[in-house]
Amino acid sequence: MGLQTIFPGPNLSKRRQEHKVYPYLLRNVEIDRPNFVWSTDITYIRVGSGFLYLMAVIDWYSRYVLSWKMSNTLDPVFCVDGLLEALIRSTPEIFNTDQGSQFTSDDFLRPLLVKGIRVSMDSKGRALDNIFVERLWRSVKYEEVYLKNYQSVREATRSLADYFDFYNNRRLHQSLGYMTPAEVYLPCLDKR
Repeated sequence: MGLQTIFPGPNLSKRRQEHKVYPYLLRNVEIDRPNFVWSTDITYIRVGSGFLYLMAVIDWYSRYVLSWKMSNTLDPVFCVDGLLEALIRSTPEIFNTDQGSQFTSDDFLRPLLVKGIRVSMDSKGRALDNIFVERLWRSVKYEEVYLKNYQSVREATRSLADYFDFYNNRRLHQSLGYMTPAEVYLPCLDKR
């Protein structure tokens, strides 16, 4: 019958050929402390009859979500805003992203390079290179988004803010010895 659903495809962010790509630095690296590796990614959230794009910055060791932002476009501005908000909290040694144009843009890379943060980028087509953010998206969608039917940006924003508060401060993680991300991450800030 020629029926086809309308939804974003799996590649939300395409690389721009003129942007520099950095090598993946995390193969066989033991992540043994907070603020060693942070990463980010973008996913989409259905709102009413459209979509919003959600990005988050996460600390790999503690799974703590340092910042998150939403936008109705894939313009890099919301990703840069999320990065800058996270960098107010602390500074990682390595920052990992995919090769999407938002993350290879000069505006996104500049704050990292100015602070001497090493940039790592997933190999093309390797979602598992950024496994902790992919796992976060699974949790966000199965524990929050798929259970709701957001009808407005305001509703989605409010509900996701509540979820990220729960995720960071009350959701126990088996991989963290049944501690919350905040219990693992926040003590490292006191040692600075």
